[in-house]
Amino acid sequence: MLYKSDTFEVAFIEDAITKKSIAEFKFCVPGSVNKLSQQTLQECGVAFAELSKRDDIQGMVFTSDKDHFIIGADIFEFLPTFELPEAELTTWIKSATDVFDALEDLPFPTVSAVNGMALGGGCEWVLATDYRVASEDVKIGLPEVRLGIMPGFGGTVRLPRIIGADNAMTWITTGKEHSAKAALNVGVLDSVVAKDKLFNASIKVLEQAINGKLNWQEKRNQKLSPLGMNKLEQGMSFATAQGMVLGKTKGHYPSPVMAIKTMKAAANSERTEAMAIENANFAALAKTNEASAQVGIFLADQYLKNKARKQAKASTTQIKQAAVVGAGIMGGGIAYQSAYKGTPIIMKDIAQSALDLGMGEASKLLGKQVERGRMKLDKMVKTLSAIKPTLNDNDMQSANIIVEAVVENPKVKQAVLAKLEQDMPEGTVLTSNTSTIQIDELASTLTKPENFCGMHFFNPVHRMPLVEIIRGKKTSDETIGAVVDYALKLGKSPIVVNDCPGFFVNRVLFPYFAGFNQLVVEGANFAKVDKVMENVFGWPMGPGYLLDVVGLDTANHCTGVMAAGFPTRMAIQEKDPVALFAKNNRFGQKNASGFYKYVPDRKGRQQKKLDPVAIELLSSICDSEKEFSKQEIIDRCMIPMLNEVLLCLQEDIIASPQEADMALVYGIGFPPFRGGAFRYLDQIGLANFVATADKYADLGAIYQVSDITRQWAEQGRKFYQIEGL
Repeated sequence: MLYKSDTFEVAFIEDAITKKSIAEFKFCVPGSVNKLSQQTLQECGVAFAELSKRDDIQGMVFTSDKDHFIIGADIFEFLPTFELPEAELTTWIKSATDVFDALEDLPFPTVSAVNGMALGGGCEWVLATDYRVASEDVKIGLPEVRLGIMPGFGGTVRLPRIIGADNAMTWITTGKEHSAKAALNVGVLDSVVAKDKLFNASIKVLEQAINGKLNWQEKRNQKLSPLGMNKLEQGMSFATAQGMVLGKTKGHYPSPVMAIKTMKAAANSERTEAMAIENANFAALAKTNEASAQVGIFLADQYLKNKARKQAKASTTQIKQAAVVGAGIMGGGIAYQSAYKGTPIIMKDIAQSALDLGMGEASKLLGKQVERGRMKLDKMVKTLSAIKPTLNDNDMQSANIIVEAVVENPKVKQAVLAKLEQDMPEGTVLTSNTSTIQIDELASTLTKPENFCGMHFFNPVHRMPLVEIIRGKKTSDETIGAVVDYALKLGKSPIVVNDCPGFFVNRVLFPYFAGFNQLVVEGANFAKVDKVMENVFGWPMGPGYLLDVVGLDTANHCTGVMAAGFPTRMAIQEKDPVALFAKNNRFGQKNASGFYKYVPDRKGRQQKKLDPVAIELLSSICDSEKEFSKQEIIDRCMIPMLNEVLLCLQEDIIASPQEADMALVYGIGFPPFRGGAFRYLDQIGLANFVATADKYADLGAIYQVSDITRQWAEQGRKFYQIEGL
């Protein structure tokens, strides 16, 4: 044994295929995966200092004792370091990158034998070695921008010198994982082999380098030198990349822009100076609100997954066969998702035309997968065969879980649910895919309400990651666990909430719509409001556009449900643009006319355009056009939503700030760079929020903060006590 620590060990390879002069550096971090911790990096630095002095090592291969090479740095451990002052953080990150430099400077050739995943710091580790051999199943990439940061262990320095600036900027600014084949094509990897040949192939490359058949010093020197680009090439390449990134991010995400600036600034520098540039820029980026927000989303997502796994594990119900009652677009979407993820499903309806529509929806979604090369035709046929359309109630006898997805009408749903309960076998879990109707109301006609809960899917089902699981007063823990388990099997992120009209997501969304409607009635140009909420606040769609996508008839119906549930705050307004449009058969995208009109482009995608008819209709209930500042528009739309989010936490509708924030990010696209409602409140300060809300208190109850919120503000309450957590 040449060196041994708690997380890696180094020893000569004693095997017939090679000489004893080759050392294997094997990562063996305790636990299920290899991560880079501060302890590991520190011990690696000590090991490299010792190993570099030995004259009996001619080469070194880096391996993993697990299914994956290194999945990245341990973000939970590194996060408190981000709290250091920027100068101290720069010093700390340099101490970490010095270890990668020491790896790169070892006085003998090095090879990474990459298996499974090599992401983030794991990818940067293999970039620091001279050669990279991978198994065919490898996924490799630099996903740091998804956390609001950038590669900080030399990734912005080494990657462009290995694969060129343009390819490197694409890899780093998108944060995508890449297949072994794709990585080989651009030059990140030197060789890709079958999994069982990985070790031997890596040793063979190392022997060729030792014997002089491969020029490892020249390959290494390329990473230590400036980029091989003239100034004209640099100017065009970096400017183009920055323009494209700003066009996509609208300036809300500083990390990909900083990564490009870092590569540009270091382009004419050798490694030492280039690493110093990366160190300083990484530290500056880690101190931004956007980094805190995006790291916070990652941690909240981990919290969510862990909680869901525990809830699912507590259930004794085995979900082997599902059923959905009510076909059509939504039923077809649920059926597709269930079959695609491996749980066979029965799709039941009373009309053959609805079944045809549902199967058509599933076929269309699967067909797109085949067209894009993500699925083979035989897999499509197999998936479709896992969906059984039927008009016969008896076919559902084998289902362990039934999702009712009929029309959003309480009386219809109650009748369907009561019939299902009467016919279904003992132990079957019953759920309702409702978006606003209270679960306790639907459960009132059931004899075993403990076996029933809500399962609110978001449309389109195949794209939206969130499923709200609504616990009624009598819903059992066993039922919740079983439904959480099914949601996980569907590849969704389940969040359990308590029952109330609209549950959590729609309950907080409709005050946002109400604030927007009130602005429009007072003379705000709805298209200008949309632009502010998209381009300045960061929503993927402004409220007018979102209402068109939801459907103005649907939104109008839900407004009535919410008004009945919260008559003080959400009372129906005498002048309501949504009701006006619904009355005039302008339902939004579904019939190509709402706040906007929709015209298909050459690819058949709906493009929104201003419609003089809509503007004329609005003039009948709205004041003459009036200018509002960008900040006033944001305040008028967001205060009602934030007030309702706070009330939901205070009333125990949602269990934690983490779950609330993830529900809003996953369910309605709350801007990820803001981290969710509670993190946004932390960043602006609860006292500042209350003071701003008080300025608008005379506009109505949705702008008036609760007594508890006022108390929290006076106490200096923060929802995330440590920044980033």
